[in-house]
Amino acid sequence: MRLCATAAVSVLSLALVTGCGDEKSKGSGNASGKDAAKPAAKTLSAAELQKLVIAKGDVPGHEVGPVEGGVPDRSKVKAGDAKCEPVLQAFTGIAPGTPAANTSRMATQENKAPTGAPSSPEDLTEGALKDEFSKAMDLDVTVVTLASYDGDGAERALASVKDAVKACAGGFSGEQDGEKGKFTKVAEEKSSGVGDASVAFTATDEEGEDGALPLHSEVVRHGRTLAVYTTVNIGAMMTKKPYTVSAAVVKAQAAKLK
Repeated sequence: MRLCATAAVSVLSLALVTGCGDEKSKGSGNASGKDAAKPAAKTLSAAELQKLVIAKGDVPGHEVGPVEGGVPDRSKVKAGDAKCEPVLQAFTGIAPGTPAANTSRMATQENKAPTGAPSSPEDLTEGALKDEFSKAMDLDVTVVTLASYDGDGAERALASVKDAVKACAGGFSGEQDGEKGKFTKVAEEKSSGVGDASVAFTATDEEGEDGALPLHSEVVRHGRTLAVYTTVNIGAMMTKKPYTVSAAVVKAQAAKLK
């Protein structure tokens, strides 16, 4: 389980290097709902965010704990075009804009029970071994970042993500800690519809040697708080099976923010 989680977070934090994306993504045009802020919106403190972020036992079928390797420092994650940085930040678990406080957690889907006796590696062909590995890695790993903002900061930060998704549809380059890479395509997806407003999107590096591999993210506003979700599923990537931002994680986190 820890190996799977670590590998998935490597994809999150080095998204450009590993070339994650989805060649068949199509934007739904749904950047969900109620854009007006709640009248009683409150800027949450770091301590309050710590109490509200998902914790152990909150997401059925998932292990919840600290982010393996931590969320990258925002100063080390830069897009070649500044207008695309909100998208790159979301993919690496960084809250967009200028939050007053933030905290992050990682939810790892539990492995399904094996249906038969495990095979010995010596008895497997290269193809069968790859198949066994992809099955073992077929689980969603989701990084959740909660961030609070002063004034209308949450609305402006979400708007910057929406604008970036549209402006960077043709792709963009970027780097983290000196490692450079690129996405060739960014596309909006159907969002969960929770919260006051939201946007979901995916990205693609269609020129990667393994073909297009999807990386999915969603940013949801709850009053003056943003919830940033990014999900990867390495097993699904290997077999080209569709997957999305984990609905179970979004549902659990949204319930704690009501």
